Amino acid sequence: MRSFVLAACVAVTLASPGAAIAETALGRLFQRDQSTQTSTSRQRSGGFLFFGRKPAKTKQMSYSTTWLDAQPAAAGDANFECLAQALYFEARGEAVKGQFAVAEVILNRVKSAQFPNSVCGVVKQGTGRLNQCQFSYNCDGRTEVIGERQAYARVAKVARAVLDGVQEELTDGATYYHTTAVRPRWSRVFTNTAQIGVHLFYRDERYRTASSE
Repeated sequence: MRSFVLAACVAVTLASPGAAIAETALGRLFQRDQSTQTSTSRQRSGGFLFFGRKPAKTKQMSYSTTWLDAQPAAAGDANFECLAQALYFEARGEAVKGQFAVAEVILNRVKSAQFPNSVCGVVKQGTGRLNQCQFSYNCDGRTEVIGERQAYARVAKVARAVLDGVQEELTDGATYYHTTAVRPRWSRVFTNTAQIGVHLFYRDERYRTASSE
């Protein structure tokens, strides 16, 4: 609409004295208007690259509780809630960087053809089959209760940041992890990509995600 009004102004001005000067000035204004519209359109379309809202520019992002505590309370859809709960039960005792790494594994699984294509699908895969699910808290036979509200608030912020694409890549496309206290059989076959805190991360070379290519 704004471009239409500017075009109309150009037409009226050209019928008056000093038309050449007015034409030049209004022409420049019209070009700036078109440029702004194009830039805005590109910014909006760019947001579709992320799982959630487009991330803000965060120069001071760090893997620390200080940074997390400075972020606004996190909220989101069902996938956000599934990711936040998985981080709470799987990694709330881990350092912040380790929590980000576990969240990254879950999103890597979403991108892999080997796993379901949604966060909730990945987190809940195998639920109901005793000791056969992907995340043990979903099939250990116990009712899970979120009792540490501060810990949950923090991992929820981790979930929000990861879904918004804020963090850097940490695990080189890993889709598996385990703690240093155990050594599952698959760890002898898959590629070890990182160790962060008490977690070791692995990639199955048969199903490399986009981030590891």
